[in-house]
Amino acid sequence: MSDDALYDRYMKATAAHRAHRKTCPQCSPHARCTSGQRLYETFARIQDAYLARLRRS
Repeated sequence: MSDDALYDRYMKATAAHRAHRKTCPQCSPHARCTSGQRLYETFARIQDAYLARLRRS
């Protein structure tokens, strides 16, 4: 996967997580609903992959 494609996935995951957090009454910085937790884990996994790729470059 190219750096650009990984970056795009990273930004989409960030946007999805933030959008959910803004509209979900159950989510807060310290607690997440099931959907919020899934979105956060996806964001964190892609962020880790993106940062690891930057470090290797």
